[in-house]
Amino acid sequence: MKEILKISPADIEKKSFEIITEELGENQPLPELAPIVKRVIHTTADFEYAENLYFSPDVIEKAKEALKSGARIFTDTKMAMAGINKRTAEKLGCTVECFIGDKDVAESAAEKGTTRSSESVDKAAGMCKDMIYVVGNAPTALIRLRELIDEGKIAPRLIVGVPVGFVNVVPAKELIIQSGCPCIVARGRKGGSNVAACIINALLYEIDKSRGR
Repeated sequence: MKEILKISPADIEKKSFEIITEELGENQPLPELAPIVKRVIHTTADFEYAENLYFSPDVIEKAKEALKSGARIFTDTKMAMAGINKRTAEKLGCTVECFIGDKDVAESAAEKGTTRSSESVDKAAGMCKDMIYVVGNAPTALIRLRELIDEGKIAPRLIVGVPVGFVNVVPAKELIIQSGCPCIVARGRKGGSNVAACIINALLYEIDKSRGR
């Protein structure tokens, strides 16, 4: 049996990141991407994310600027919303919202024969054009985001596209990559609401750290 480490609760995360860095070996991510890649690995214990996370050009800088300016953050699931660190987001003036459970969204989706995730995107688009949209579950949300981008109705400052699953997941992610919108996408089938939240948290923590808080 492997030896149990005697370690304080405060040092568990630090030790975890040390192990991740060691196990990545020569496959270290670029310095500006490392906080996100390593936090996703920390969340999932899956080193394949070192290869399948896609970052659009200059997305880290653009994402941080959006967050520092108090951008509204919308998520496709309550789980993703719950996972984002509200205290750190609120320091920057950011709100975190999810409409998946709203009555009007459910009614509209039923009337149109579409998904609540797609209708949630429409509701967010009616509130602001330059949101951050975080998707960890629903490829239909990504598809609708791309449609609205192409129609010129929204110009997201960041899309986190990491839905998990089998139906339309891979092509929906590629639609976002090809949109020209700043994005962080987990290519392939992997992802999830926990991954979506931890990507936003990694960005928030880096901003917080740079401000000495």
